[in-house]
Amino acid sequence: MTQEESRLLRELIYEHCGLSFGDDMRYLLERRLAPRLQCHGLADFSGYYRFLRCDPGRRTELATAAEVLTTNETYFYREPHQLRAFSEEILPVLAEDRAGQRRVRIWSAGCSTGEEVYTIAVLLVRSGLFEGWNLEVFGSDIARRVLAVARAGAYGPHAFRTPEAEAIRPWFRTEAGKWHAKDRIRNLVSFGHLNLLDDRAMGLVGPVDVIFCRNVMIYFDLAARKRVVQAFRERLRDGGYLLLGHSESLLDVTSDFELVQLRHDLVYRKPRRF
Repeated sequence: MTQEESRLLRELIYEHCGLSFGDDMRYLLERRLAPRLQCHGLADFSGYYRFLRCDPGRRTELATAAEVLTTNETYFYREPHQLRAFSEEILPVLAEDRAGQRRVRIWSAGCSTGEEVYTIAVLLVRSGLFEGWNLEVFGSDIARRVLAVARAGAYGPHAFRTPEAEAIRPWFRTEAGKWHAKDRIRNLVSFGHLNLLDDRAMGLVGPVDVIFCRNVMIYFDLAARKRVVQAFRERLRDGGYLLLGHSESLLDVTSDFELVQLRHDLVYRKPRRF
């Protein structure tokens, strides 16, 4: 891959979904996109660029390119300190605030293969705070392949590799060497394909109480992060929470959220209007 080919492909992918890759990422682009050339019988990356620009199947291929460039490994109960803050400190607040409506909606934006979504669902049920409530945990991702895994709800033992994940196992049953989410948890979750920079699609999500968006915005430049965070703000109810990855912050992105120091973690909250 030449420097010019790298630049053209990076610009095109950015236009499509906001993923931002620097000049130093040329090797990663070449390594991850090379199989796509073979798939379409293309001789070089210039041909692949023309394919992405002009071919009738360009949108499908652009989605596939975005998927292979952002594949992330995930597992149950990732970032346990934050999940402990969510379970022990945020959920009791939600139970009090939403007692009149008896409904809680949580969105996992960039859910990958779904372990985070099922973890959240288990924590909701285990809390014992929401018996008889309308609960929904919605997971979205730009990659259709990982969504298929999430919808299946079946995982190998490696997905439970953290000590904290052992508490989640009782909510799964074993079959053919995999752990399958039990119906009580599956009935709380749903998944959908979503580009976080698609304003129309984002508007369809509806109001939510908590947004998890962990280790997703590391792929966005500042302009894209601002767009996504503004969309999150519009989706969150007043007093709702935004939980990012531990390497991420809203510094230089927005001042529209309060940084809240909980016992177990720092989280962002949309201010209440009085």
